[in-house]
Amino acid sequence: MGTILIIGGGPAGVSAALYTARAGIDTTIIATNSSSLIKAKEIENYYGYESPIPGQELLEAGIKQAQRLGVTFIPEEVIGLSYTEKLTVTTKENQYMGDAVIIATGSVRNTPKIKELARFEGAGVSYCAVCDGFFYRGKDVGVLGSGEYAIHEAMELLPVAQKVTLFSNGEELKGTLPAGVSLDLRKVEGLEGENLLQALHMEDGEMVPLSGLFIAQGVAGSTDLARKIGAGTEGNRIAVDAHMATNIPGLYAAGDCTGGLLQVAKAVYEGAEAGHSAIKYIRSLG
Repeated sequence: MGTILIIGGGPAGVSAALYTARAGIDTTIIATNSSSLIKAKEIENYYGYESPIPGQELLEAGIKQAQRLGVTFIPEEVIGLSYTEKLTVTTKENQYMGDAVIIATGSVRNTPKIKELARFEGAGVSYCAVCDGFFYRGKDVGVLGSGEYAIHEAMELLPVAQKVTLFSNGEELKGTLPAGVSLDLRKVEGLEGENLLQALHMEDGEMVPLSGLFIAQGVAGSTDLARKIGAGTEGNRIAVDAHMATNIPGLYAAGDCTGGLLQVAKAVYEGAEAGHSAIKYIRSLG
């Protein structure tokens, strides 16, 4: 029968699930109800509704439709994506394996407003510990964030870095600090260095020497997850072909995270295309 994991419970993810569930594939959606559709007070440009419909109502209707078809919903925060025996989705609580995965988590990227941050991207600033941790072997690095995603990134860096510090940027830590990781609760004013990052300029004026800073503010975004497994990205979007396939076999993306028109109609279409493509891929596995 095969199994598929869908990250994201908005229109793109649920649309994909409708197709995979009807095809007899064991379908699970992992999401924390953070769809941007919730923020839409009224939607009046979506096919089939004579009067405007609240985004929350449209979202709930789609979820109920998927549940009726047997789709499982797991309300957990996704913090990692990798490949072991199968494609593996890691949450704070568990790990889930599937024959295929669809990323449908929207386009939000939590980039803090810190002076000179953009200048050091690729020159000391990174958004993926799994991808770039290797380049900081034996060096002092930091992770910017205060939630489970930031904690997860810090743990990824522990085996390779000389010292790992979690900078909460003035926020209270939302989780348990791992053994071996230092904590700095101060706000970060800016980044310092010439060609490469050399230090963080804290709000109180102190300079903290640092070779690398990994941004993990809030929850893991779509491109964060894609990069962890080596999927191609272009700016803040995941690169896909006409069938919503990434460069990683069995991994698809749909909705706002692929860029373009940020509308429900586009998300529903891409979800359907991704679901259909995933069905073909799983069936090809025998």
